[in-house]
Amino acid sequence: MSDYNTQIAERDQGTVTRQEATEARRRQTSTPSVDIVEDPHKVTLWADLPGVSRDKLDVKVHDGSLTIEAESVVPVTSKLQLVHTEVRAPYFARTFTVSEDFDTSKVEASLKDGVLTLTIPRREEAKPRRIEVSAG
Repeated sequence: MSDYNTQIAERDQGTVTRQEATEARRRQTSTPSVDIVEDPHKVTLWADLPGVSRDKLDVKVHDGSLTIEAESVVPVTSKLQLVHTEVRAPYFARTFTVSEDFDTSKVEASLKDGVLTLTIPRREEAKPRRIEVSAG
């Protein structure tokens, strides 16, 4: 039996609390799938975070690193008592290195339908510029 199944079996026997089982599931981290598109003015990142709400999402930028951490929630109505579940609410985490060409103080973020969109503009001095060449 895997550790998770052992913990569930132990919980069923009353030796592991619901909180401990939740913590055990939380430690199982998933890496969210991402799409990244870069153009001369910005970089845009889309991360798949199914079941994540804004209050369970944490996006941080520090020392050239962009970190996404999120917890998915499997909704259970208050009228039901959960006895057994095989659906895990994943904990997502992923870190990216951000080039100094980008202005991390101007990151824009939005979350819609389980997709996080991050836009990081390129610093003005790092944007490509056209140089006029004179004849002669």
